[in-house]
Amino acid sequence: MAKGREINFNLPSADDLFSTQEERDEAKREMIMEISIEEICDFPNHPFKIRMDEEMANLVESVKQYGVLSPVIVRPKDDGSYEMIAGHRRRYASELAEKTEIPCIVRNLSDEESTILMVDSNLQREKILPSEKAFAYKMKLDAMKRQAGRPNKNYVPVAQDLRGKTSRQILGEQVGESQDQIRRFIRLTNLIPELLELVDNSVLKEKDKLQIALRPAVELSYLSEEEQSDLYETIESEDCTPSHAQAIKLRKLSEEGRLDENVIFSILTEEKGNQKEQFRMPRERIQKYFPPKATEKQIEDTIVKALELYRKRERSLER
Repeated sequence: MAKGREINFNLPSADDLFSTQEERDEAKREMIMEISIEEICDFPNHPFKIRMDEEMANLVESVKQYGVLSPVIVRPKDDGSYEMIAGHRRRYASELAEKTEIPCIVRNLSDEESTILMVDSNLQREKILPSEKAFAYKMKLDAMKRQAGRPNKNYVPVAQDLRGKTSRQILGEQVGESQDQIRRFIRLTNLIPELLELVDNSVLKEKDKLQIALRPAVELSYLSEEEQSDLYETIESEDCTPSHAQAIKLRKLSEEGRLDENVIFSILTEEKGNQKEQFRMPRERIQKYFPPKATEKQIEDTIVKALELYRKRERSLER
């Protein structure tokens, strides 16, 4: 007996049957709406900070004169309000400019789509802090993994789309970072806020505030919260931050269970190579005494020998 074969027909919906092509095209087209600022809430755990700096001041003045030229992107919520996806700075500038409404593009997006769009739209900014990259990369990477594991009819799974590449690989390609650099930034999410502020200052360069570079910060992220708190107290009291080598030492002692306040203090108060007092002299003052191709080491050795001879001569004259 021959087996039957199922035939699938794509039947038109009621909307297709009782609407014109123009009406259907209009429904698909994104519309710009003026929405009350009070009806728009922040994106949950938004990782990008809004700073009242010169750039923000300029944006406020622009909004006062011309309004918001580029609409923000929001998605509707079940209660009738909206959630900001892209445009937190423009909304804040609008509030400072005493605007009550803001032009919006309303999109129906899933949680994963919203997270990816939110991160991507903010990564276009010129100055991005390490803490912002850390939480943004983590949020986007988690969203990409969820999308790959639970695809919808319009989404090609990450593994297939990337021809075997991991989510971290494609994220790195999208943001222009290596996989290792992505991993380093995400490790920063394990730092306590006080230490993370010092890492951010490696970019902000605020005066009278200490800095911690990325590499040592990654090592410190493996310390427990209590150990990090003890470290921060020592940083504050001694007005110094750990070098990369010291951070590696702190992590090793922490893993061995031998890190406490006293050990932290002894490591941070060690003299670092770059803290040793150095004497420098402009090369043009002494270059006439040396061959043109003389290296710094040769010049230094010659000066030391000359000073030793001078010292011997001075001592002989004193006798």
